Order: sequence, then C-alpha cells, then structure tokens
Amino acid sequence: MLEMKVFRESPEKILEDLKKRNLSENLASDVIDLDNRWRTLIEKGNRLRAKRNVISKSIGELKKEGQDFSEVLKDMAKLKEDLNLNEKETEEALRLRDSKRMIVPNLLDNEVPIGKDEDGNIEVSLYGTKNKREKWLSHQEILEKINGADLKRAAKVSGRRFYFLTGDLARLELALINFSVELLCEKGYNLTTPPFLMNREAYEGVVDLNDFEDVMYKIDNHDLYLIATSEHPLTARFKNEIIELKEGPLKYAGISTNFRKEVGAHGISDRGIWRVHQFSKVEQVIICKPEDSEEMHDEILNNAINIFEKLEIPFRVIDICTGDIGTVAARKYDIEAWMPSSNKWKEVVSASNCRSYQSVRLNMRYRTKEGTSFPHTLNSTAVATTRALAAILENNQTDNGDVVIPKVLRKWMGNQEIIEAK
Repeated sequence: MLEMKVFRESPEKILEDLKKRNLSENLASDVIDLDNRWRTLIEKGNRLRAKRNVISKSIGELKKEGQDFSEVLKDMAKLKEDLNLNEKETEEALRLRDSKRMIVPNLLDNEVPIGKDEDGNIEVSLYGTKNKREKWLSHQEILEKINGADLKRAAKVSGRRFYFLTGDLARLELALINFSVELLCEKGYNLTTPPFLMNREAYEGVVDLNDFEDVMYKIDNHDLYLIATSEHPLTARFKNEIIELKEGPLKYAGISTNFRKEVGAHGISDRGIWRVHQFSKVEQVIICKPEDSEEMHDEILNNAINIFEKLEIPFRVIDICTGDIGTVAARKYDIEAWMPSSNKWKEVVSASNCRSYQSVRLNMRYRTKEGTSFPHTLNSTAVATTRALAAILENNQTDNGDVVIPKVLRKWMGNQEIIEAK
C-alpha cells in the first residue's frame, strides 16, 4: 500500500503509473476524493468539539449565576447529535479511503519495461546450453518410466493436480531442498519454517486479496487461509512492530509446503507435477533499509541464478514488464527454465522488490536517527521443488528414459548418479 503522503503530495506519479499499467485513474482519484472528505470531516469535528467546549463553559457560568440554561442544554443536545454523526461519517470515510488505497498498486521503478502483457517481458540473460536430441519425452512421461509419482491415486484421495512423490524422486526433492538451504545458510540467511496458515488481516498486509483470494484455500468456519508461499508469513511476521536494522538487512530462507488453487485453463505441458495445488518451496525473504533494496534485489536474483547454474539446467532471466508485474512488486525478474518437450521457456523463479508497499500495509517500521520509517521488503524463489524436478527430468533424460541426477544433488542421494527407468 502506498503512503497517504504520496496521494497528497505527488498524485501525478500515481496517475502516470496507473497509465503504464493500463489501469483506470479512478483507482487513485477515489482515494484522493475520500481523503479530502475525511479531512473535511475531521475539521468539522474539531469545530464541533470547540463549540461544545464553549457551550459547556457557558452552562457552568449560567449555573453559577443561577440563570436559566435550558435553551443552552437544547443546543448542547443538538451538538452531541451532530458530533456523533460526524464521528460515524469520519470513521466511514477513513475506512472507505483505506479500503480503496489497498487496491492501488505499487509505484513501478522507472526501469520496468513498458508492455501490455507477458509478450512485453524482456530477456536479460541466457544461461546453459540446450541438449540436442531428436525426441524429447515430457516430464509426465518420464515420471511414469521411473515410477516417480502416483498421480492417479492422488486424484482418488485428493483430486486433480495432487500427487504422491515416490522412491528416488521423493529423495531428489529432499536433495533439492537440502542443496538450496545449504547455499542460502552459507550466505547468512536464517532458516525458518513458518506457520502454514494465516488469518485474513495478516494476509492483507502482504497481498491484495482482491487479486489473490481466488488462488488461495480458505478454511471453513475459521479466519484462516492456507499459505501460498512462505514469503507471506515471513513478511507478515513483523506486523505492527518496530524492528532493528542497525546490523544490516534481515535475511530469511523459508521452507514450506504451499497451497494454490491454480484456477483457469492450462496447457498440456502444465500436466504432471508442473502446475499443482500443493508443492514445497525454499523462499528468500529480505527486510532492509530503502537504500539497500536494489543491492538486495540483485542478491536474491543471483542466489537463484547460482542454484540453477549448479543444477546445470538451461534457463534465462526475464525483466517483467508493466502489464505483467502484478500489484505488489515495484520491479520483478523471473527465471525461466528450458522445457524441451514443449519447446518453451517456463517460469521457475520470481524475484521481486516490493519497496515499502508491504511494510506500509503491515504497519512495520524500523528505527532511524529521526524516529521510524518503513523498510523495504523483497522476496524470491530459491527453488520450487516440483517445477525444478520437472525441469531436471526433461533436460537430464537419456535415450532409454533414465534421468541423470545433477552432480550437486548426489551427496544427498548416497552418491547415486542415475534414476533408472523401471
């Protein structure tokens, strides 16, 4: 959420930003109009209270002098009615203003490419070499060959887009988690397992639920949602707190099981374990001073690049454009892995700098010499296991359907080199 001072002092910045995003200017003008109404009502309330004080003093003086003050009491009664009404109107104007403010997206960095949709995203860099082969099996076909997942029985007990990971593939998932956790912990990230459920108020501090609620699972009869990523509880953890950043940014590596509805139509290449309702992920979350956030954005992106370089999967880095960036991020990069069976680049990592957007929503501050200010928050996937597994299966397949285990993962698999087709 943007600070109110931006709406009051620099509304043109917001209007320009909404234009870049192809969104209506009314998103901002509604907030400005309601803020003006709220401030007018505050001023009216102050005048009414001042008048009440005068009348109260007048009643006291009339009492002392033994004079009739019945008419003045009528004025006071009317004034109390007006004041009660003013307080209700003031409270409602503030509630409406802030509910409208919650849906105004973050201000984009100037460097964000202009574009209407994902076609406007720009390739920044390319890593690795695509293997050459006449025929590529999809990761779903390889899953069947190596007996790595049981999708049919998972559908029987949980529904579509769930899975049992089995045998060597289950071990490979744990190897991916251990590998990425080790890399991040060596870089000073604090390993954290968060709660897998969050209440609505905390969730509204990190996402626009108008955008995001359709993706999430709500627990019936409880004010709780299953988390979609550990970024959300790790950031919301410091809601309504003043934190210390004297010794540098707070850096977390979050491990969680995540839950998403993944609504909408998806292509054949999304089958198998690519687009699922439940998946494990190691996430990077940083909370820092504003002057450090660009450097921290580079850091979390480079950490993810380092992971996929070590996995030896061909991938590219994409600078996400204005029409595809979403509500919360001011700047976002994606990493897309090469999926040879579909001849497509597909997203495996998102790395976002949210600036102060989430901390304002959360009322999270840090101490400064002058008092307190809003920190910047950043997040990035380190590894989302099912997508990384799918990329490994496709890029490391052999002619007979075996899968070569990436060298960096073998120490967690007893130095096993191959997952053999059954």
